[in-house]
Amino acid sequence: MTALDCESPLLTDLYEFTMLQAYFDSGMNDIASFEFFVRKLPPGRNFLLAAGLEQVLAYLERLRFSANDVDQLASTGHFSPAFLQSLMHFRFSGDVQAMPEGTVFFPDEPILRITASIQQAQLVESRIMNLLHYETIVASKAARVVLAGAGRMLVDFGLRRAHGAEAGLLSARASYLAGFTGTATLLAGVRFSIPSYGTMAHSYVQAHLDEARAFASFARSQPDNATLLIDTYDTEAAAHKVAALAATLRASGVAVKAVRIDSGDLGEHARRVRAIFDGAGLQSIGIFASGNLDEYRVRDLVAAGAPIDGFGVGTRMNTSADAPYLDCAYKLTEYAGLPRRKRSEGKATWPGRKQSYRRYGADGTMLGDTLTIEGDTCDGLPLMRPCMTRGRRVAPEVPLLTSRAYAAQQLAALPAALRALEQSAPYPVTVSTALQDLARAADALTVQASPTAAPR
Repeated sequence: MTALDCESPLLTDLYEFTMLQAYFDSGMNDIASFEFFVRKLPPGRNFLLAAGLEQVLAYLERLRFSANDVDQLASTGHFSPAFLQSLMHFRFSGDVQAMPEGTVFFPDEPILRITASIQQAQLVESRIMNLLHYETIVASKAARVVLAGAGRMLVDFGLRRAHGAEAGLLSARASYLAGFTGTATLLAGVRFSIPSYGTMAHSYVQAHLDEARAFASFARSQPDNATLLIDTYDTEAAAHKVAALAATLRASGVAVKAVRIDSGDLGEHARRVRAIFDGAGLQSIGIFASGNLDEYRVRDLVAAGAPIDGFGVGTRMNTSADAPYLDCAYKLTEYAGLPRRKRSEGKATWPGRKQSYRRYGADGTMLGDTLTIEGDTCDGLPLMRPCMTRGRRVAPEVPLLTSRAYAAQQLAALPAALRALEQSAPYPVTVSTALQDLARAADALTVQASPTAAPR
């Protein structure tokens, strides 16, 4: 998929356009508010970490229809010439409020609100969900790895099994936001200013008839980044070869930085390799491990005291393998100045423009949130902040490093039970009386009365 494909306004669901045609035909284009939220946490999760806002804002800024886009829509036969012509002047001119990237959040709390004419706010639904959903679920998984890693180096290794090129790039960004040290994906490193890391593949070792010669050649070629892969044949035998080479390499100004182990019992291999290096006086050579890792394996290796200095984590992180999707939604909460809500069984929503307030203890630990209507003042700090007004950003782009530091603060403020990998008691999110009253008022406005379902 090319960048042009990802930026096209046609990267959406057909029903967004069929609804726009119907709104156009009916003359409906009053101001609407839509909010993106998650209905419930995936199994085993205690929190989520908001990510993807920067990509959403960039998408809204650039959203345009080319003549070719309009021609392609016309070819479907679903749309009138007058509607198609109106798209040539389309610009997003609405307001955006959102939780900053890196904010910890919980079910029913909106992390983004779009307030714009209903045609604008409706059109952007699918792509906004696509961006926020993916980066949020990867950042949330990566945050668990960060917590399990207890300060060890963590590198994103996920590109080759990512679900497409964009996913590979955005998972590198999301994992760095969550606290990873860097990425092996070069373009992500360049595009997002993320530190890039690379070692060697087994093929490099196999291409040489002599494993020691492969190590020596690579180290001399990469004197500032000599990390050697030692499990192609026999891990401990390779470690002895590295130890024997180290003095020769050092004499030529090359220091072996680390070795990587990618298979077998990583903890046991690491202990044996560490003993080999320490016995040779090579305490400076680090040990890096990879191979189908996730937060549980990282936690177990750390807890067992394995002498591993860093981990490469890929597939299970950037596919969020144990929880590959969020039960998320982008729903209309207000139209033409009136609250709107869905009352579908099991999918009822809270109406109106909402805000979340978070309370902290004296030690900085999160105590609980209150979900309420915009304008209702509650104890705590408001989490939703203005991002765009009338289609323009209210402030410059937030540097990724800034969002990364904020995410670290958020994770540190989580109650200890929520930082654990095991599922804990739910974090308290209280629904205010004002919001409950608004829900009853919204129900009273409905032309067709139906049983009231408690929002969830």
